[in-house]
Amino acid sequence: MIALASELQDISLGDKRLNHRAQQVLETLGAKPTQSIPGACNGWYETRAAYRFFDHPTVTAEQILAPHFACTEERLREHPRVLCIQDTSELDYTTKKGIVGLGPLNFESRYGMYIHPTLAVTPERLALGLLDLHTFVREPGSLGQDKDSRRPLEEKESVRWVDGYARVNALAEELSDTRLTYVADREGDIYDLFVEAPIPENSADWLVRVQHRDRCLADGRKLNEALDAAPVLTEITFERPATKGAKARQVTQEIKVVRVTLKAPWRPDRTLPDVTVTALLATEVNPPAGEEPLNWLLLTNLAVQSAQEAIETLSWYLCRWQVEIFFRILKSGCRIEELQLETRERLEPALALYMIIAWRVLYLTMLGRECPELPCDAVFAEEEWKAVYLVTQKQAPPEQPPSLDTMVRMVASLGGFLNRKSDGFPGPKTLWIGLQRIPDFVMALEAYRSVRDSYG
Repeated sequence: MIALASELQDISLGDKRLNHRAQQVLETLGAKPTQSIPGACNGWYETRAAYRFFDHPTVTAEQILAPHFACTEERLREHPRVLCIQDTSELDYTTKKGIVGLGPLNFESRYGMYIHPTLAVTPERLALGLLDLHTFVREPGSLGQDKDSRRPLEEKESVRWVDGYARVNALAEELSDTRLTYVADREGDIYDLFVEAPIPENSADWLVRVQHRDRCLADGRKLNEALDAAPVLTEITFERPATKGAKARQVTQEIKVVRVTLKAPWRPDRTLPDVTVTALLATEVNPPAGEEPLNWLLLTNLAVQSAQEAIETLSWYLCRWQVEIFFRILKSGCRIEELQLETRERLEPALALYMIIAWRVLYLTMLGRECPELPCDAVFAEEEWKAVYLVTQKQAPPEQPPSLDTMVRMVASLGGFLNRKSDGFPGPKTLWIGLQRIPDFVMALEAYRSVRDSYG
């Protein structure tokens, strides 16, 4: 399988033993991601070594993720267009208030921290890895301060979106053959980001969902007025995946596109210029009775001039769901909110390792869809695919490795996937459960071969 340890091949913690320990702990946790740290480790010695690793002063999330970021950048170079999706998710440790260094969430009574990663995804929804991670903790009594219009942006939590784009843009200047597009949901609808986003060919593009629909335009109109007056350019139909509280369903949207110049808002500490952007409005046609229509208003620096370009731009925004799946794997699969580490300094390195693990699960899920005919030995080691084949098919493995699609389905069947014609492609949940079982099957197969060879 993709060796998790290879993501940390170039890690530099100032000590070769620490570097090796980082790779070992990553492989150990990756083999049993739904288990607690003691449950994933093989006995007290490994458990104590893992806790000592997280407690070491030179072991930080930044140090752990640096080599993974570098690996991700290399994977980016193989693709002409990559979407850099940013989002924020809260980690709730309310029931574990003994963890020192955390703070309130949306209420003072709720306790935890926030993670704000950048996930690199191809337009085909193949997750290439993480490019960045920002974590933050709120001070007690600070809730609501971000809404104070007199506070400079640099003092607000929302500056993370502008800083995140700046880091994506800096990377874009290094990747001459890969075009980067920054994608954010409504929290990223910050005028300062649009100002910071230049348009030259070597910079990153940006695509942000609008939160403030009543923006003033430089010609005196409102943004909504300009969109109301625009003709329908085209339609798009797609399958919306199931979300919490909503079933999967087919959605048809009408698309309008206008090029407008936004009037700069007032800032207490600076004067901002007007910015010309493209507004893309997607409105659901005939939504099911009792369900909210699925409508999106997006802004981008790109000039969208044709129906094909409009559909392509909207399809990039739909890829944002991959970061939601990533968060789901982290929380439900890796159960990171169950970690019982005593301080934020110990917690964050563990979170960094689990983020690499969660990415690997998401990567395998989508790789099987994008490259189903790829031989599975491009991803899985020979002993892994043969052990899985033997267990699931109840017959001797073939000489030639099966396709990646076949292997992913066999692995997912170990996690409860039924593989019926109507089931479609397995999701990350059944896949991550199946992946945990592979090391046990490999160990059993190796033990059987050892006994067989010993007794002839």
